[in-house]
Amino acid sequence: MKQTSKNNLKCLATVFAVAILFMGCKDNYERVGEEAVRPIFPQGVAQNFTLTYTETEKEMSTEDLSDSKVIAILTSPITEDFDNQDFKFRTFPKGLKVDFFDDKNQKSVITADYGIVYSQTNLIDLKGNVVIDSHDGKKLETPQLFFDRANNWIFTEEVFTYTNPEDGTVMDGEGMDFNRDFSFFNAHKTYGLMTIKEKE
Repeated sequence: MKQTSKNNLKCLATVFAVAILFMGCKDNYERVGEEAVRPIFPQGVAQNFTLTYTETEKEMSTEDLSDSKVIAILTSPITEDFDNQDFKFRTFPKGLKVDFFDDKNQKSVITADYGIVYSQTNLIDLKGNVVIDSHDGKKLETPQLFFDRANNWIFTEEVFTYTNPEDGTVMDGEGMDFNRDFSFFNAHKTYGLMTIKEKE
């Protein structure tokens, strides 16, 4: 009987000692700065990525053979898919190129050094040497540009240069917004030399 109670006492003492050991090893170090940020990893990485956006005039069934129209082709050397996060997004760390096609199948091109597509908000954030070359020769250059896909609206708060060869104008400014085909254009602040062609 004494032997059993001694063994029980030893087991209890061992459990208690291990519990104290684990409590004593608690990490009380307070992380700040970069090490406080929890690292995230993509659920997938694709190289030499090409994505073609298409649309149809009417909803298609699984066996429908009606024609679809290409509205955009996105290409990039690499893309990282972060759809495993609460706020889903996809990055293009080595840049991207988007070819847009209008109703007459005329192509406009957007290029940027870096891009993020936010899946849940339908917002695209382009950064670094963002250039839009429209099918009619108009050109926009800016360091950052946002594209709201849901509303077909493009905007920036950064400095920009807008060249319109039809009018022979070059406009420098800061902050602007416009629709996808440049038929509506709103510059928030313009400055510098601007050439305007007068109507005859």
